[in-house]
Amino acid sequence: HIQCVDAARAGARAAARQDPPEAVVETALQAAPEGADVTVGRTGDLVQVEVRARTPGLGALTVGLRARAV
Repeated sequence: HIQCVDAARAGARAAARQDPPEAVVETALQAAPEGADVTVGRTGDLVQVEVRARTPGLGALTVGLRARAV
């Protein structure tokens, strides 16, 4: 879960620097666990970065993880 939090924060920092959306996603993916999905959304002046990943495991033994940063 910490990797998802760190990745979302890294993406939010990139967005605060006004990096292009593609760069925000790439920055978050570099810090995210393997296989993670990153979404970037905007509401007014706020940019939200969400990182989703699953824990390693077998079948139903995985857990979905999600972290958001604004």
